[in-house]
Amino acid sequence: MTGSASGIGAATARRLAADGFTVAVHSRSSTAAGTALASSIGGSYHQADLADDTAASALVPAVLERHGRLDVLINNAGISWPVPHADLDGLTATDWRRLLDVNLIAPWLLCQAAAPSLRESGGCIINITSHAGVRPKGSSIAYATSKAALNHVTKLLAAALGPAIRVNAVAPGLVDTPLTADWTDAQRLWKESSPMRRAAAPADVADLITALISNDYVTGEVVLLDGGLNLR
Repeated sequence: MTGSASGIGAATARRLAADGFTVAVHSRSSTAAGTALASSIGGSYHQADLADDTAASALVPAVLERHGRLDVLINNAGISWPVPHADLDGLTATDWRRLLDVNLIAPWLLCQAAAPSLRESGGCIINITSHAGVRPKGSSIAYATSKAALNHVTKLLAAALGPAIRVNAVAPGLVDTPLTADWTDAQRLWKESSPMRRAAAPADVADLITALISNDYVTGEVVLLDGGLNLR
């Protein structure tokens, strides 16, 4: 599972381990946290900068060398920073490429690398996207576009790889993590406007991921997890 040393990724890693999976934990730079988490759940830790195509392509082989098989690929790693949508000068071509490299191209490379093993195991792929890829929201236009593209890749891969491999996406809205603790406007929006009157907890996302893994019929779905904010 990429991007699994903290937040949604760490919660999901712990939930999968509790369900009996051996989890390969990944991060770009949080080596100490990733190693500690892997040790605590009986998994393994793998460091890789997914902006580097070579490093991204080598991640699945490293996991296979350690564990010998692959049942689930979860593409959770992503990057984002705020740029107002009306600020057309706030995003450079370099910014676009950086976001697409990590949020779209790296998951594609991991899917490529994982597909042969997932065919053998009858496994599945879960892409963690965002409600910003479904609705005209998000920290920046480039970020929202990267997630919308990953949503569409999810559907295309589900059609291409079934029935051997199922492919789904989870698209969270605001999730309570240390990163979002000071997002005052977003926190207020979810508390005042969403039917559930709160942001998601990382465990809420982990619950949905594990439900999609356990259901061997659902494929090609992008499941919104935004407490019903999309209804407003």
